[in-house]
Amino acid sequence: MLFDLETIRFLKVAIEKDGFLELPAHGNSMFPLIQRGDVCKFVPCSPGSFGKGEIILFHTDHGQLIAHRFIRSESNDGFQHYLFKGDTNLGYDFPATPEQLIGKLSSIKKNRHNLSVHSSSVELWAKLITTLPVLSGILRKYLNWKSHYAEMWSTLWRKLNSL
Repeated sequence: MLFDLETIRFLKVAIEKDGFLELPAHGNSMFPLIQRGDVCKFVPCSPGSFGKGEIILFHTDHGQLIAHRFIRSESNDGFQHYLFKGDTNLGYDFPATPEQLIGKLSSIKKNRHNLSVHSSSVELWAKLITTLPVLSGILRKYLNWKSHYAEMWSTLWRKLNSL
């Protein structure tokens, strides 16, 4: 989903004013931790206030909102950039600037259960996924397999029902 700059400015003001911002998850780039329909709660953050493995909400130059793991920062020609990566993505996102940062994930609402990013399971997963990049490939293969077979079964089911 793409947002115009005015909407992104509104989100930045809202998170600063209210102290948090809740957004529903779309996509599967942070599977299995964050899944479609989960509600992610973000709190304000500033450049340098987060560490490797933390999930940061930022926007792209095209207005897409993304919540991915912080991997590292780089400085090129005096400009600071941040590298992020989705848990099931095989490569990094396009580098983000400090101005593109919106917030830091604090919790995930899954159905009626609230999961803090400080829980031992979330911290362990962050350590595993950032230390063992092969896990991203395994998760991506699983999601591709699941999508392929779900589509195949759906097609088969439609054909059987049309008989």
